[in-house]
Amino acid sequence: MSFIQPAFDGTEIAAAAPAKTRRKIDDYEAWVDEVWPYFVAAADTRQPFTVDEVSRKHRLPDPPSPKAQWGSLPGRLQNDGIIRHHSGGTSVRAGHSMVHVWIGVPAHQREAIAAARREARQQARAARRAAA
Repeated sequence: MSFIQPAFDGTEIAAAAPAKTRRKIDDYEAWVDEVWPYFVAAADTRQPFTVDEVSRKHRLPDPPSPKAQWGSLPGRLQNDGIIRHHSGGTSVRAGHSMVHVWIGVPAHQREAIAAARREARQQARAARRAAA
């Protein structure tokens, strides 16, 4: 095995970027910003979809912690009124386990749904505080 010492004379040695399918973004918010438009576009079709289908179709990168963070993305999309639960299905990524199937909310209803979800979360927080 040989080790190649990098040159420190100002020349840049650039390694090839990893394949997009194997890439993992280190910053969760940067990852959300990168994949968000693909899920909004899927919602705009008004056809049912799974997170895995969109991810595979567009060869999206994995978040920093793939096992934990893929599942939080639909919650954010729901909270913004972009998608709603449609049914259940299976996913290759999840080992053919049951997953949610989502469908897009019409664009003209998104803000009203997002506001209703914010209100419901505020009421739930207030109820928890009152019970404590």
